[in-house]
Amino acid sequence: MQFDNFLSKFGLKYDDLREEEREYLVRMVERVSKKQVTVKDIEESIKGMIESVARELSSESLSRRKDVFLKARLKNYLLLYDILTAPEKAKKALEKQLKNAKNAQGF
Repeated sequence: MQFDNFLSKFGLKYDDLREEEREYLVRMVERVSKKQVTVKDIEESIKGMIESVARELSSESLSRRKDVFLKARLKNYLLLYDILTAPEKAKKALEKQLKNAKNAQGF
């Protein structure tokens, strides 16, 4: 498989990945090779990873170790998502504040 050399740097094999991780890897490699990766693509990918971890966390048969590991992954994904979306959220908050200020002055 073409990804094995890349993944071996991280101690992984293509067969070690879950189906959704494989699909994500293929999509991102295609986009990167075409130089079409956007911040929005990364945001959507992080959302997908958050959802995937949340689904795993909802399982009733998790070991304590797996539970802690998944919660740590979820926290990292949420922090990363917040970092990526912060500028847009800040811009919207500023626009809202300016709009409210304008309305308060009766303009």
